[in-house]
Amino acid sequence: MKVYNTKDWAQFVFLIQKSDTLFRLAPLILIILLYSLGIAYLEIEYFRIGENSWVKNLPLMHSLLSFVISMLLVFRTNTAYDRWWEGRKLWGSLVNNSRNFALKLAAILDPKDEQNRKFFRKSIPIYAFVLKDHLQSKSTEFMLDEEDQIFDDLPNANNNERHVPNQVAKLMFGRVNGLYKQGKITGDQLIVLNGEISSFTDICGACERIKNTPIPYSYSSFIKKFILFYTITLPIGYSVIMGYFAAPIVAFIFYVLASLELIAEEIEEPFGEDQNDLPMEKISENIHQHVGEILGE
Repeated sequence: MKVYNTKDWAQFVFLIQKSDTLFRLAPLILIILLYSLGIAYLEIEYFRIGENSWVKNLPLMHSLLSFVISMLLVFRTNTAYDRWWEGRKLWGSLVNNSRNFALKLAAILDPKDEQNRKFFRKSIPIYAFVLKDHLQSKSTEFMLDEEDQIFDDLPNANNNERHVPNQVAKLMFGRVNGLYKQGKITGDQLIVLNGEISSFTDICGACERIKNTPIPYSYSSFIKKFILFYTITLPIGYSVIMGYFAAPIVAFIFYVLASLELIAEEIEEPFGEDQNDLPMEKISENIHQHVGEILGE
C-alpha cells in the first residue's frame, strides 16, 4: 500500500507514476483520440455537415446519458471502496484479537512455562502470515527454528490443497485444550481462550467472502460497454460544434470515466499486491512484534 502525504498537492498533480491510470489507459486514449479526429475529419471535410444539421442535437442526448453514467460510476466506486474498507476493518480486528489473545495468555500462563509461551509467540503471528498468503493464493513457507517440530505438520510449498490458516488454528486449539487437560488453565479460561481462537477463523471466513465474491460480471461488463458507447458517440455531435477540438476533449472524457472504473476494479480486491491494496505484510509484521513484546520475546 502506498504511503503518501495527503497535504502535498504537488505530489498528486505533477508526479506521474507507473501505476497511474494514465499509463495503463494510454493505448486506448490514443485510439479514442485518433478515432475522434477521424470522425471530425469526415464530418467537416468530407460530408461537410453544417450547424443546421440534426447532428448538432446529439449533445443533448449525451447530457442525459452523462447523469446516468455518473450515477453508475458513483455506485461502482462506493461499492468497491466498501469492500476495501471492510477488508481493512477485518485485518484491524485481527491485530486487536492477536493482542488480546497474547495478553490473556501472558496473564494465564506460568512465567516459567517457556515452552507454551514460545509456541503461542510463534503461532499467533504465523496465523497472520499464512492468512495473507492464503488470500493471495500463495504457497506458504515458514521461517522456523529447527526445534519447532510442532509446526512440521503444517502444509508447505509442496502442498497447496490444505487450508493452512485452519491448520494453524487447529494447532492452537489443540495446545489450549492440552493446557486444560494438564490442569494449567481452568474451564473458564479454556472458554475465553477458545473464543479468541474462534475469532481468527471468523476473520478468515469474512476475508474469504470478500475474495471469493466479486462484483457481478454482468454489472461490471455493462459499465464498461456503457463507457465505450458513450465515448465513441461523443465526437459525432461535438465535432459539428467544436471542430477538431472535440478530439482531445473526448479523449480526456474517456480518460476520466475509464480511470474511475480501473480504480474501482483495483480496490474491490483488497487482498492483492497492487499499490492500493491492503498492507497485509506490514500488518503481519506488526502482529509479530506486538505478540513478541507481550509474551516476552
